Amino acid sequence: MENGSSSSSSVPSTPLLKDELDIVIPTIRNLDFLEMWRPFFQPYHLIIVQDGDPSKIIRVPDGFDYELYNRNDINRILGSKASCISFKDSACRCFGFMISKKKYIFTIDDDCFVAKDPSGKEINALEQHIKNLLSPSTPFFFNTLYDPYREGADFVRGYPFSLREGVPTAVSHGLWLNIPDYDAPTQLVKPLERNTRYVDAVLTVPKGTLFPMCGMNLAFDREVIGPAMYFGLMGDGQPIGRYDDMWAGWCMKVICDHLGLGVKTGLPYIWHSKASNPFVNLKKEYKGIYWQEELIPFFQTVTLPKECTTVQKCYLELSKQVKAKLRKVDDYFNKLADAMVTWIEAWDELNPSVNAGTAAAGKPNGAAK
Repeated sequence: MENGSSSSSSVPSTPLLKDELDIVIPTIRNLDFLEMWRPFFQPYHLIIVQDGDPSKIIRVPDGFDYELYNRNDINRILGSKASCISFKDSACRCFGFMISKKKYIFTIDDDCFVAKDPSGKEINALEQHIKNLLSPSTPFFFNTLYDPYREGADFVRGYPFSLREGVPTAVSHGLWLNIPDYDAPTQLVKPLERNTRYVDAVLTVPKGTLFPMCGMNLAFDREVIGPAMYFGLMGDGQPIGRYDDMWAGWCMKVICDHLGLGVKTGLPYIWHSKASNPFVNLKKEYKGIYWQEELIPFFQTVTLPKECTTVQKCYLELSKQVKAKLRKVDDYFNKLADAMVTWIEAWDELNPSVNAGTAAAGKPNGAAK
């Protein structure tokens, strides 16, 4: 493991949650992209998860406070349980979620740059994520003015007063300008498409609704939902890739719905700088594209018993149902279900103070009380 730090230059005064948030970055290359993010990221602690060849030296610009873990570190820290952490896939980022000791996590890919709003002002994505996480969500009743807790908005006429307190926000899912997060078939038929639409809105994803969670501009409350943010088995030695964040999102959303927690999507935007190769992506994705037609109905209908009062209990129950109901799709899901259990065991070993998990502060099942 490598540690680094040096004196800081000009940064915004009193950054939000400076000592309560880690920035997790998976990478295989030098992190020159951090120069653009310096005004926003420099006050925070970075956890860099190096994928691929552990002997390669990853350069981090001066002035950042960081820890860097490579595959050798993961194997040393987790021992036999390291098998649950993917290799040669950005899914390895979830090791950073596990090793962190902070309440909040922001994770970003190294090809994501600072975006500008329609007025030309640079967007502080991290600040917007924090605002999303620190304000409640409204998963049980949709507000047509979107996030009612934003400045200049409120609950509209007809919105039940009994639901206006909202519930704790577990996840903030940001979007992307320039290169959209498309699958390989869409990339192939729309190779030149770019997203130029800036929509100034934050929405709560309604209870009972799944969504495709992208991991390249994502923040979450680690203490509330962390054990559910497992990015699965992807990449080297696995039959599938590019479904790591999707899997985490489906599991997370089912658990949030059960525990009465909220998920927001929309702002902030980042600038996604380059499109990955659609032919390489197709090779990684093709089984997932086929399998998801059975996976989505599973997640849409799965139920968790009321005894599941913590994220860990929910996740272990979900792993049992994955094994029972999805192994007919492919033997891979037997392996994945086992890895889900290993992930929770490893999480609890590294996080003993919250070993039992904490019951969510939301209202389970969305009852208006």
